[in-house]
Amino acid sequence: MTTTDGRATSLQDRVMKILTSPKTEWPVIEAESTDVATLYKSYIMILAAIPAVCSFIGVSVFGVSIPFVGTIRTPVMTAFVQMILSYALNLATVYIAALVIDKLAPTFESKPSLIQALKLVAYASTAGWVAGVLNIIPALGLLGLLAAIYGIYLFYLGLPVLMKTPEAKVIPYMVISAIVIIVLWFVAAMITGTLAGAGAVGTTL
Repeated sequence: MTTTDGRATSLQDRVMKILTSPKTEWPVIEAESTDVATLYKSYIMILAAIPAVCSFIGVSVFGVSIPFVGTIRTPVMTAFVQMILSYALNLATVYIAALVIDKLAPTFESKPSLIQALKLVAYASTAGWVAGVLNIIPALGLLGLLAAIYGIYLFYLGLPVLMKTPEAKVIPYMVISAIVIIVLWFVAAMITGTLAGAGAVGTTL
């Protein structure tokens, strides 16, 4: 992540700034020179690993407590396969979402740009990825919904900056994009659950 004046932006700085001061950080992001490979290696691949790894720890080590049943733990190998699949599909989903957003740009009088669309999806996903640490304790996983809502807000702020979307088109563009992303995440989750054998019987204590 390098700004137009050549200064490198650290991962920690970017995460803090996009979460705490997105209105001023989006213009900085828009002006940065980068490419798909660099964005993946320096940001997406690192942060996307948080929910995958923490979910693995949560379901295989701590387990899910079910009233009147006990604590259900997913077998380690099943959880491991789920982790790998969810991580890989997460990475793919980010790119596919960016492709769709890029292709939708002319419909909403916006400027097509795959790299800007990828920046938008990646940095707007920051809140959800960071909140993925809560997956260590599965019962807290629902709090991730709050992070997802904040992610929508980040997307809303970044859309007119990165895609040059007119004010009147921001909300419809955002809504359609959000629907696309939600569908992609849902499909990814279904694929992960199916291929990893999510229906496998866990160990009950």
